[in-house]
Amino acid sequence: MTDLVARLVPDELSVLFRRVVPPTEVKRPQGGGRRRTGDREALAAIIFVATSGCTWRQLPPVFGPARLHRVILDELGARGELDWSRCAIDSVSVRAAKGPLTGPTPTDRGKSGSKIHLITDRNGLPRSLGISGANMHDSLGLKPLARGIPPVRSRRGPRRRRPVTLHADKGYDYDHLRKWLRKRGIRHRIARKGIEPSTRLGRHRWVVERTVSWLAGCRRLHRRYERKAEHFLASVGRAAALINYRRLTS
Repeated sequence: MTDLVARLVPDELSVLFRRVVPPTEVKRPQGGGRRRTGDREALAAIIFVATSGCTWRQLPPVFGPARLHRVILDELGARGELDWSRCAIDSVSVRAAKGPLTGPTPTDRGKSGSKIHLITDRNGLPRSLGISGANMHDSLGLKPLARGIPPVRSRRGPRRRRPVTLHADKGYDYDHLRKWLRKRGIRHRIARKGIEPSTRLGRHRWVVERTVSWLAGCRRLHRRYERKAEHFLASVGRAAALINYRRLTS
């Protein structure tokens, strides 16, 4: 078991994780009780569930690192690993049970599903994430995702949260979105319906499609099992944190 924990949670990741978990007392003041699971073991259990797709019932209760993704983004920014020159936006649908933020999937015979929305940088590193019902139009996710990009540390200067250019396919071809991006000082490159094929943007948009395949590498995201939307979003966030952490150690 010790070898498995060390493999799933290397020393560097364990240090980053300790920055987001609150300090806890090793011993209960009143005495007695069950022995507390260590933070590193808890994170190992979370990663194991995300990557293997097993159920939580097979593991003891653990603590979810809600802020870990942002901490890793800060570390990447401080090292100059984040490329703000170009970002790309896209979404992917997954099947889901009944619950909030689910809906009929247009491309899967109307079966219930949820949609994962994401913005990545030029290297395909996830910056902002969101979920919705599978029947929600992609264009409705652009503003919340752009607003959701956290202020990230830079190697020099203040924190940044706005890319220079945002690339998108025809699903985002709306003048009001272009106007909104311009007001925020973000240049846009969105394919126009009936004028140009989305494939012309492939040399810049393929990175977000590759990130979608990286997310699919976490078997927990092949299907949404969580009833609560916030729990599913947490699973997506953990997968994104693992993707960004791999860049730190590459």
